[in-house]
Amino acid sequence: MDYRKIISQTVKIDGVSEEEIYAAISVPPRRENGEYCLPCFRFSKALRTSPNAIADKLKAEIKLPPEIESAESVAGYLNFKLNRAFLAAGTLNEIAAKGETFAPHAPLGKTVCIDYSSINIAKPFHIGHLLTTAIGGSLYRIFDYLGYKTVGINHLGDWGTQFGKLVSAYKRWGNDEDIQKRGVTALMELYVRFHAEAEHNPELDDEGRYYFKKIEDGDAEAVGIFERFKELTLIEVQKIYDRLGITFDSYAGESFYNDKMQPVIDELEQKGLLTESEGAKVVDLEAEGMPPCLILKKDGATLYATRDLAAAVYRHDTYDFYKCLYVVAYQQNLHFKQVFKVLEKLGKPWAHNCVHVPFGMVSLEGGEALSTRKGNVVLLKDVLSTAVAKAEKIIAEKNPDLADKSAVAEAVGVGAIVFSALSTSRIKDMVFSYDKSLSFEGETAPYLQYTHARCSSILKKAEYSYSGGKEVDFTALCDDESIDVITQLARFEAVVSEAAEKYEPCLIARYLLDLAQTFNRFYIGHRVVTQDKKTTDARLLLTACVKSTLKNGLNLLLIKAPEKM
Repeated sequence: MDYRKIISQTVKIDGVSEEEIYAAISVPPRRENGEYCLPCFRFSKALRTSPNAIADKLKAEIKLPPEIESAESVAGYLNFKLNRAFLAAGTLNEIAAKGETFAPHAPLGKTVCIDYSSINIAKPFHIGHLLTTAIGGSLYRIFDYLGYKTVGINHLGDWGTQFGKLVSAYKRWGNDEDIQKRGVTALMELYVRFHAEAEHNPELDDEGRYYFKKIEDGDAEAVGIFERFKELTLIEVQKIYDRLGITFDSYAGESFYNDKMQPVIDELEQKGLLTESEGAKVVDLEAEGMPPCLILKKDGATLYATRDLAAAVYRHDTYDFYKCLYVVAYQQNLHFKQVFKVLEKLGKPWAHNCVHVPFGMVSLEGGEALSTRKGNVVLLKDVLSTAVAKAEKIIAEKNPDLADKSAVAEAVGVGAIVFSALSTSRIKDMVFSYDKSLSFEGETAPYLQYTHARCSSILKKAEYSYSGGKEVDFTALCDDESIDVITQLARFEAVVSEAAEKYEPCLIARYLLDLAQTFNRFYIGHRVVTQDKKTTDARLLLTACVKSTLKNGLNLLLIKAPEKM
C-alpha cells in the first residue's frame, strides 16, 4: 500500500499537481510527528503565503481517508499519523498473500537489455570484474521482478590484437598439458610473459599483429588456437557465474559484429556524418563539446565505437528494447556519450533509451590498480573460496551440528562478497580488502542472513503457517516497535522500483539492513510467542512477513537466505 499516494490524492493545493505533492512527502525525523509529513515551504512562493498558513489551511480543509488517523499542522509541516491497525492489516495481508517467494509483477510488455560482466577471452575472472557482474546481475533480477522482459548480454571481449599476441606467446612458450590443466591461469601467464619480453624485443608486437591478421583472415591454425582458448575461458567463467547465480541470454561478443559494422559505416557516409581526420574517419562532435568519435583507423580497422554502434542497432532490431543498459566502469563515460550522440545524429529515435550505468573501479589495498598485463590480479574464484572457507570455520565454531554446513557456508561466503559490491553506491571506487569484505560483523550479508534464519527458527518452533482465512487481531501490532517494522515492510515495492529507476541495487541493500535492524529491535523488546494467542498470532504473522521480505530482497541482490545458520 502506497501511503504517499494516498496522501497526495487526499491533499489538494491550487496550482500544485498530485505528482509534486507525492514527491514532497517525507518521513518525519521524530516519531511523535507521525509516519509521514508534507513540508509546505516549497509551496510558499507560488501561493504567496507562509508555510504555516498553508499547513493550517490544508489541515482545516482535509477529509481524511480511513487509512489516515490524523493530520496536524506543526511549524509549516502537515504531519500525518496512520491508522495503525489499518496499516498493519493492509501491509501484512498483502505480503502474506505473496507467499514465501514473491512472484514477478504482471508482464509490462517492455524489454530491458543489460550488457554486463563482458569478460575478456583468455583473461582471468578477477576481482575487478565483480562490480559489473554483481550490479548487472542484480539489475537483471530487479527488472525481471518488476515485470520487464530482461535480456542479459555478455558482450565478450573476443577480438583484437591481444589475441594475436596470445597466439604468438602460445607458439613460442605454450604447453598444451599445462594449459589443459590450469586453463586461463596458464593463458594469463603466457600473456604476461609476452608483454615482459616485448619490452626488450619490440618485434614481438609486430608478430602479435601478424597472428591477429591471420585470425581476421580465417587462417585455420590461428583460428583453431583462439577458439580453443575461448572455449576454455567460457567453461572456467561459467563455474563462477554458477556460484554467483548469474545467467545470460546472449554471449554475442565483439567478433559477432564483424559483419554488422559495414551497414552502420555506410549509413554514416550516406548521411554525411563521416569526415576525414589525419587519414582516419571520424564523426565530428565539436558542437556537442566532445572530441571526434573515431570510426575507422587510417588502415581501415574498426574500433570499440564502431562495434558498439553496430551492437546497439542489432539489439534494437532484435529485441526492440525499452532500455538498453551498459554496466561499464566510469572510465568509459566519454566513450558512451560519443556513441549515443552518434546514434542520435544517425536519426535513431531510440538513442536516448541507451543508458550507461557507470561504476567505480576496484583497486588493491595500497592503491595499486589491477593489471592483467602485469599479472597483478586477485582471482575472483580465490576470493569466493576464501570467503566460503572462513564461513565454514565460523559455522564449525558456533554451530557444529548444523545440517548441510557446506551449502550454508557457500551461501554465506559468496553472499558476503556480493554484498560488499552492492551495499554502497555503484559510482564509488572500491578498495578491495579481504578483512573488510569477509567481515561477518555489522552491516553485512551474513547479518541479514542470520536475521532471516532467526525468523525461520521462531516460526518453526511455533509450528506456524499462515492461512489467508485466519483471523488476526491487528490491534496487537499497534505498539511503536511493531509499527516501525510494518512501515519498513510497506516500503519494499517502492524501494525496488526506485532501485530500478536509479539503477542502484544499493538502495535494496540499505533497505534490507534497515528492515533487519528494525525487526531485531522489535524482537529484543517483545516476545513473539506469548500467553495471549491473538498477540502471538499477530506477531508470528509479522515475523513471517519479515522473513519472506528479507529472502526475496536478498534474492534481488543475488544472495541466498539459508533457513538455518
